[in-house]
Order: sequence, then C-alpha cells, then structure tokens
Amino acid sequence: MTPTRLFDCIETHLKDAPGRTMLAGKENGQWKEYTTVEVAEIVNKLSSGLMYSGIGPGDFSIEGRDKVAVISKNRPEWVMLDLAVQRVGAVLVPVYPTISDIELEFILKDANVKLIFVNDVDLFQKANRVKANLPNLKEIISFEKIDGTKHWKDILLPLTENILGEIKTISDKIKSEDLVTIIYTSGTTGTPKGVMLSHKNILSNVVDSIPCFPPGENMRALSFLPLNHIFERMISFLYLFKGTSIFFAESIETIPQNLQEIQPDLFATVPRLLEKMYEKIMEKGSELKGIKRRLFFWAHSLGLKYDVNKNLGFFYNLQLSLANKLIFNKWREALGNNIISIISGGAACQLRLLRIFTAAKIPIMEGYGLTETSPVISVNRFEVKGRMLGTVGPLLENVEVKFGEDGEILCKGPNVMMGYYKHPEWTAECMQDGWFKTGDIGVMVGEFLKITDRKKEIFKTSGGKYVAPLAIENKLKESRFIENIMVVGAGEKFVGALIIPAFVNLRIWCKEHDIDCSDNKKTIANPQVIELYQKEIERYHKFFNHVEQVKKFELLSHDWTTDNGELTPKLSLRRKVIMEKNKEAISNIYSS
Repeated sequence: MTPTRLFDCIETHLKDAPGRTMLAGKENGQWKEYTTVEVAEIVNKLSSGLMYSGIGPGDFSIEGRDKVAVISKNRPEWVMLDLAVQRVGAVLVPVYPTISDIELEFILKDANVKLIFVNDVDLFQKANRVKANLPNLKEIISFEKIDGTKHWKDILLPLTENILGEIKTISDKIKSEDLVTIIYTSGTTGTPKGVMLSHKNILSNVVDSIPCFPPGENMRALSFLPLNHIFERMISFLYLFKGTSIFFAESIETIPQNLQEIQPDLFATVPRLLEKMYEKIMEKGSELKGIKRRLFFWAHSLGLKYDVNKNLGFFYNLQLSLANKLIFNKWREALGNNIISIISGGAACQLRLLRIFTAAKIPIMEGYGLTETSPVISVNRFEVKGRMLGTVGPLLENVEVKFGEDGEILCKGPNVMMGYYKHPEWTAECMQDGWFKTGDIGVMVGEFLKITDRKKEIFKTSGGKYVAPLAIENKLKESRFIENIMVVGAGEKFVGALIIPAFVNLRIWCKEHDIDCSDNKKTIANPQVIELYQKEIERYHKFFNHVEQVKKFELLSHDWTTDNGELTPKLSLRRKVIMEKNKEAISNIYSS
C-alpha cells in the first residue's frame, strides 16, 4: 500500500519484516529490542489506553483534536507514544526537557494539553510545578516508575476485537492533510510559536529524502538528537519506513560507548556534536609521541585539503589512501567502524569538519531546513555528484525555492506547514503569495543551495538550537547593574553577551566595597566587579532554558549611542555595527 499517514510505517513492514528490530533502547543496562510485531502490539494497546482515557480526535478539527504532550529523552516509548497518539486522531506536542517552567506552562496552556508523558521524576516534578495553572490537564504519566504516579504501562489495555475495531474506525478516518503535531519554536520576541504539521507535510519530506540517503537494507541507526526537534523526528520516520532499526543512545555522554555497542550505519547530528568528536580526536592526537604524532598530523593536514568536487591528483590520492589505512581507520573505529554516512543539520557545519571527515571516508550529508518546512528544503546527497562542500545541497524533489528582492529564501512544497497554531496573522506574515519566507539569505551555486546570512535577529548556536536574543536582553536589563546588553552566539558553542554596566549603580556598589571607580575601564576589569556580574547573570538563568543562558560576557566601558551609529533612532540595537566595533570583545568571549 502507498502510505498516506505517518503511522502507516507499521503496516508497511508487518508483512515483509515482522521480526526485524524496529526500535531499541537500554533497560537495566541491557539493550531491549522491539520487533515490528511487538511495536504494533504495544502501539495498539497504548492507543486503546489513550482512547479510554478520553483522548481522541473530537470533531476531527484542529481545535477539536485532543493534545498530548511528551517531555522525555529519546527512547522507544517516545516513538510508540507518537504512533499511538496518531492512531487515535490526537495531536502530539513534544517539549524540550530543558525548557523553563515559564515556557512550559505557556506551551501546555496554549495547546490545551490533556495528558503529559514525562521521562522521569525530575521532569515529573517540573510538569507538576505548573499543573495547578492548567485546569484542563487530566494527568501526568511517567515512562520511568515513580511512586504515586501512573506508569505508562498502567494504561496499556488488553486487545479485543472490539477495541481493535474502534481504533481502526478512527484511524481509517485520518487523512494525510490532517494535523499530526504542534512543535513550538521561539519567535522573534521569544514567545513560542506553535508550528502545525500534517501527516502530508512530514511524510512528503520522508518519501522525498529516502533517495538522498545511502542505499541498503537492514541498516542500524543510532539516535541521540532530541526527538522533539523536527530534524530527528522526521529522520526517525525515514528510518521506520526504510526498515532501518533505530537504537536510542542512553545520553549524550554515552554516545562513544553506544557507538561501539551498536556499530551503526548512520546517525544524525548537529555541528556542535561533530565539533566535540573532532576535539576529542585532536586531543588524543596531541598526546601521541614521536613518529605516531607526526603521522597523525600529516594525515590531518591531508584531510584539511580534501575537496569532494576536485581531483587533487595521483600523489595526493596515494597519500590519502595511506593516511586512511594508518590513521583515519582509527577514526572510523571510534564511530563503530560501520558508519556509511552522517547526516548534519540544524546549523552550518564548519567546512574543515566536512573536509576532514569526508577525507576519512565518513561522508557528511549536510542539509538545510526549518521546523516550518518539516524540515528539509535541501540536502547534500550520499552520491558524490550530489554533494558540494560549503553548500546545503540540491533542493529536495517536489520542493521549490526562489529568492526575494533582498535574497531571502522563499520555499514552496508539500512540506510547508499548515500554519501557526491559533495565530493566522503570524502565518500570513511569513507567507508571500503561497511561498514561505525562511528568514535566511542564500544563493544557488549551480544546482546547490548556499546559505549566506540570516535575515532575522534569531540565531542558531553551533548545536542547532534557536536563540531569540531580544527576550533575553529585555529580561537581563531588569538588573539594576545592566544599562544595555547585546546577546551574541550565532554559530558558536554557547550564548555570550556584550554588557554596558549601569555605571551610576555600579559606582555606588563599588564605594560600598572600597573599590576605586574613578575610571570606567579600570572598574570593569576589577575581579570583584566581574564576579558581581557573573552572579547577576546567573541569577537570571532560571528564566531561560539551558541553551539561552549567557555563559560568558564582556563588560564595555561606554554606552552605545545613535550618534555613533550603534543605535537606531528608536534606540534599537544596530547589531552588525556593534559586532563590528566590538570584534575583540566578542573574540575574548569565545577564545577558550
């Protein structure tokens, strides 16, 4: 049958591969594998449990469908819950485990969530803290066993023909155009936007992405990027439809161990995690002595010259072949020794990483997209002719792109979202004659799309997480010691900030602590003053999720002004001007 809904992935494999491992995760230190048949049975039992908990499609409208939230690390139960929620016509609202209480409450209230599934006691407590403000929330259910809390297995119901018939009656009515999930992303003001995606949105992306991936049957994939991000979730459905077994890493820290245990063929990642892998490799290389050290850095220098689109000649190829046998084979062993390809997205990947990993026979398929585009717009193919380093690859089939007058990338296709939940005005703002405005600036290099800039102020860290600077800045300016602030961190490992102290209040504090404050430059260099601002910044951490928290900062000795071009007439920050004038300060933030 031709799949039209995401949950059709089960039926797709029940006939031809019922015994193949579909999902796997660690339980009590051992890998627990679930076959297609086992997943189908659990999903049916969970569907019936949800249905008899009052969860269903309502009148099949967007508002009528019940909403179920999940706040959990990656695990087989996450995917089984997703499939079960789909089967009963409800809508899954995935939430980042690191979310702040304030933002969590907003999302759960905005989506009118009826049930919440949490990973463990910590996330149960987080959800429980906001429960009193959510009158429509029925229950919090946990994947891990918690005293006094309903366990997810407690709602699994025995299967009867009547129950299976009721589930089938509902699922048969679900169309490809129906809403399947609402994914909240930060808007320009920091207010989360609920992106509505249909079965068709995500499934079209899955179907059109499969030809871009490595061919092969019975492959294994390691999953560790958060499933609540559309990138990993779409790729997971690609695995499920392709028949690739998904093994969920225990945590980010256990990835090296899990790679050795699973020996996967594929995994998806963000550039920051690739950077960490690279840094560990380089650290070990630096510890080598003598000829081994020289060979390591010789191979490394060869890798940095690599270009997939150019033949660098017989002698280079001969050296690279030798480097792969002597040095890069150890890199592949560290990744389990079976890696066919790595999929990278969420942020721009450093060109040096693309070169050296590809040279080491670990090709990286870098792609581009947004939550609103389900997400892939373009991706570098597994086949060499479909790859160009420094670009985000050719457009996905059935996805169209054109450019606005300012170079903004506009996208049209079956992958473009249904709209923003409850906010048709936001949807209208980001659409132009049926084309979605991405907020990114780009150009085509032949058939390859290249991203050159971001139009909006929202930026991504190298870990692929969106950060809305204005909301952070406005909150931190509540401090009596901060006159002005600009958050930085686009493409970097963490969020940093340039801070203009409120010198009037700072001088008062300095006098109370017997600190000379006659010169601004000397004042901001004082260790006690720096410690004051460190504590002040940390005091506001509770208002932000981990990614948004300012990790390092630089104090500046003079305010920004309109006369100097740093502020607009409306006193808004001219970010590019400020960054240009404070290159050294920003460099200091990210120097270590």
